Amino acid sequence: MGGFFGAVSKRDCVLDIFFGVDYHSHLGTRRGGMAIFDAERGFQRQIHNIENTPFRTKFEDDIAKFSGCSGIGCISDTDPQPLLVRSHLGLYAITTVGIINNAEKLVEQYFSDHGHQFMAMSSGKVNQTELIAALINQCDSLADGIRHAQDIIDGSATVLILNKDGIIAARDKVGRLPVLVGHDENGHCVSFESFAYSKLGYHDEYELGPGEIVQITPDKITTLREPGNEMKICAFLWTYYGYPNSRYEGVNVEMMRYKNGHRMAADEIERGTLPDVDFVAGVPDSGVPHAIGYANESKLPFARPFVKYTPTWPRSFMPANQQVRDQVAKMKQIPVPELIENKKLLFVDDSIVRGTQLRETVEFLYDSGAAEVHMRSACPPIMYGCKYLNFSRSNSEMELIARRTVQELEGDEGQEHLEEYSDSTTERGQCLLSAICKKLHITSLGYQSLDGLLDSIGIDRDKICTYCWNGKE
Repeated sequence: MGGFFGAVSKRDCVLDIFFGVDYHSHLGTRRGGMAIFDAERGFQRQIHNIENTPFRTKFEDDIAKFSGCSGIGCISDTDPQPLLVRSHLGLYAITTVGIINNAEKLVEQYFSDHGHQFMAMSSGKVNQTELIAALINQCDSLADGIRHAQDIIDGSATVLILNKDGIIAARDKVGRLPVLVGHDENGHCVSFESFAYSKLGYHDEYELGPGEIVQITPDKITTLREPGNEMKICAFLWTYYGYPNSRYEGVNVEMMRYKNGHRMAADEIERGTLPDVDFVAGVPDSGVPHAIGYANESKLPFARPFVKYTPTWPRSFMPANQQVRDQVAKMKQIPVPELIENKKLLFVDDSIVRGTQLRETVEFLYDSGAAEVHMRSACPPIMYGCKYLNFSRSNSEMELIARRTVQELEGDEGQEHLEEYSDSTTERGQCLLSAICKKLHITSLGYQSLDGLLDSIGIDRDKICTYCWNGKE
């Protein structure tokens, strides 16, 4: 997906930007970048590949060379950024998070004459941040240009721009991702994650509404475009992406996950489907709080039958070679034999997407001596690839285990009944559970209901994007 952090201050804020961006490393695995502005030195910028080395390590040497009282940085799962852009709107740095599904159409429609060109990446595609900048530059102001780009993009675009006057922050048109502003005695910062700036001594000041555009200086926040009425914030921020101590729309991530697990267990108790197991556990890391909530409500003991060894291979940093990746994934799982051998285990995971990692985890548990392995997903079956952010994005929706299993069960006819398959109380829903259990060698399987998930988040459900579960925009 990706994330960003920026600051504008009366003092040098390079270290704030460095640590603030680093605190977004859980949101992306490919590239990191920083752009700093100094009144005397101008713009300084650096971009690094972070696929095999953390952001912090790659940028440690750079921060000693940077200086300035304003800057932005990003963790990107897509294109190299921030970019430096020179146009009739001035010189500025820009970073974005989102997806442009109609990129080729926009290039053809708006830039087909001989006077325009884009730097192509190795894939032949246009850098989407460069495309957004080009769309912005069609207008007479940065704010008008951002709104213009957001209006014609099919997908989403959250934007951060740095120029000599400060930072312009723009939340996606329907607020699929959060944008928060903090303050200290010297200035302001802007971030996806609230904990990123609270650790740096900033305090909550403002949360942008959907589509809102603001200008941020050390002394004030000025609204350039008012927020819209429609919001569709991504639910996976709470179930998976978000860091435990972050808050979105006032709802803490960790508390939501406890509540979600609690609701899952309560529903199973009511249906009489709560299994007889020795331990409840979470698939580390984001499945753990869901499992704690489940264990607390079910009164079943919580345990950690295996842990992940991450000092040398954190989740986000994996080798490019697939064979080595597979071996590393296995090496990271460290069993606790006393909690696995001859034990009946129930694991809660944040989600089940393609099923590949889950299959390997189940095999690992049986190889380690487990008697039974029950699995619970903290969200409903994923039936649609995300077209707004990078979560569950795939070349084909048949890569999704739930969607693929429906096809295997009923062919094309099954694709007309995805809503039934997503509901475990229906006959088709039960067939889906049974088929996936057989496929993954699971003793039993359960999914959180969409109602249960939305209730656990607790904000107006019409303001939450549920596309990947029900295909509804």
